[in-house]
Amino acid sequence: MNKASPETSRVVLLACSDYDYSRVKEKIDAGIALLGGWPELIKPGERVLLKPNLLAPEPPERAVTTHPAVFRAVAEGLLQAGSKPVFGDSPAVSSPEKAAAKAGLMEVAHELGLPLADFKAGNNINFKGYFAERSYTIARAASENDAIISLPKLKTHGLTQLTGAVKNQFGCVVGFNKGAFHAKLPRVEDFARMLVDLNLYLRPRLYVMDGIVLMEGNGPRGGTPRRGGLLIMSTDPVALDATMCRLAGVKPELVPTVRYGAEAGLGVYHEDKIQLLGDSIKSLQLAGGIRRGSARTLPFRSAWLNNAINPRPEITADTCINCGLCINSCPLRPTAVNWSGAPGEAAPVYDYKRCIRCYCCQELCPEGAIEIRTPWAGRVLKRQ
Repeated sequence: MNKASPETSRVVLLACSDYDYSRVKEKIDAGIALLGGWPELIKPGERVLLKPNLLAPEPPERAVTTHPAVFRAVAEGLLQAGSKPVFGDSPAVSSPEKAAAKAGLMEVAHELGLPLADFKAGNNINFKGYFAERSYTIARAASENDAIISLPKLKTHGLTQLTGAVKNQFGCVVGFNKGAFHAKLPRVEDFARMLVDLNLYLRPRLYVMDGIVLMEGNGPRGGTPRRGGLLIMSTDPVALDATMCRLAGVKPELVPTVRYGAEAGLGVYHEDKIQLLGDSIKSLQLAGGIRRGSARTLPFRSAWLNNAINPRPEITADTCINCGLCINSCPLRPTAVNWSGAPGEAAPVYDYKRCIRCYCCQELCPEGAIEIRTPWAGRVLKRQ
């Protein structure tokens, strides 16, 4: 596939101090106007899928999912523009209905008359991506609507450092098929290339990132909410994520979805290729950067060196509730984490010789009991 990225991309930055709905709606409307207005993005009568981040059934205050105020503001804008919005996601845990209800989106959808789209059944598609031939099982909602609008949440992520616009489309892959990609593509570079190819297939029309309250630390589920006070909007997911990185004090080229997204022509990330609109990036800079774990691994053929030096998931037994979700979420068979005795009696333990460092267990732990930690030899090596 030939590159087709624009010479420059527009990214809208807007200060938004809280989730007061009138304020959020005013900011979203202003951002859409800066991007040319709804008629530039969506045609009247088009069926539009709103794709929030619904990783797991968590309440809005946990900052795991897209906030209902952001969801409502975009949905109302679409209705006012004459389109026909639907919504949904394929959570990594639980059902779309339960995740949407817990996140507060189902109540908004009922009030606005938005149907929950089909994220349980999928269409098998084959696609020649930029990096490889791909086969995906894509939710019917994502492949059978006229357009997609992506509503990512600004969060840290164990595997990709930060999760944003590019990563959000992984929820369009149906159910347990997501775990299979982790098993097939354990290296973060290969996984990121797969995500870029997925975006090249889906091509959302617009991305609206919720960073009013973001998540730092042990994200994307077990981290700490932090007030970010910002919304980011763009039609270019790479430019949006690169701007997110700069706000968070992270070099964009160190985030693989940004680097490979630019290489594939999905978007641009160099500062001179991005036109910033709205509020100044300096005024919205996150003080001290964003606290995140380091999951950068070095390619060792030796299993011993891999275990001695590279980061790995570790369970804090005092925090663990022995639910077994880490075992169920491991994409390997047999799993790399399992009970040491009778199920539920004590915290599970890892077989690090098998662990592929996909961090699915850490990503989904409901108590934040699993953190990514670097062994002492790896910490010494990083200081060199």
